[in-house]
Amino acid sequence: MRRTKVLPVDLAAESGHSGNDLGRNSRPSAPTVSVIIPSLNEAGNIPYVINTIPDWVDEIILVDGRSRDDTERVAKVLRPDVRIVQQARRGKGAALQAGLAEAKGEILIIMDADGSMDGAEIGAFRDALVAGADYVKGSRFATGGGSTDITKLRRFGDQGICLLIWLLFGARYTDGTYGFKGVWADRLDDIRIDTDGFEVELLIDIRAHRAGLNTVEVPCFETDRIHGSSNLNAVRDGFSCLRVILRERFRSYRVTTH
Repeated sequence: MRRTKVLPVDLAAESGHSGNDLGRNSRPSAPTVSVIIPSLNEAGNIPYVINTIPDWVDEIILVDGRSRDDTERVAKVLRPDVRIVQQARRGKGAALQAGLAEAKGEILIIMDADGSMDGAEIGAFRDALVAGADYVKGSRFATGGGSTDITKLRRFGDQGICLLIWLLFGARYTDGTYGFKGVWADRLDDIRIDTDGFEVELLIDIRAHRAGLNTVEVPCFETDRIHGSSNLNAVRDGFSCLRVILRERFRSYRVTTH
């Protein structure tokens, strides 16, 4: 089995808040884990996704965006205990809001339903969180990571996003647009997701940093989507990310003390 390195992220948070040490010290050593998977017409990919998720995961939540195929039925056949949550609004951000609100685990993991992410890597996220991180983000471009799906245009755009995040917020991330993430449930209020689109992944990264969450990156390997086509649009979603960056830069932010 490929060993995954956990890489610390430079968090010179402008808030001066270095995370809740008391909260981390009181956390369980064997926490319950919920995995949240936004989906829309992913019946062909869900079997792979669910079969890669470790048996020790306590809860799988499939957030369905009103799929027109058999996504829900296939998921239930594979894992009868999977919880189906219907999202009220369109968009990945809306799906995450719906799924996270329903999750019961002490650790919350989010991953995609297109088969590009390997559920076996969830263990690295859990281990990093148990070791002291508040928030863990997967990175395709950290040492040990990789991707067979990224295009030159999207890679260039991601590098630009990471540069802007460093210049405007001081966070040194190696990947700004990857959606494989993990967070302790007791820090979810610090992030407060309030966007409905694909830019939600970037929003989470920025707010985790501004809240002073102790953050690490874990290298991940992204493969090609197995079936179907992506709803991503490099230009449209790139402008959405830029809007989020500028909005968050000029938004006042109050650090929450637990």
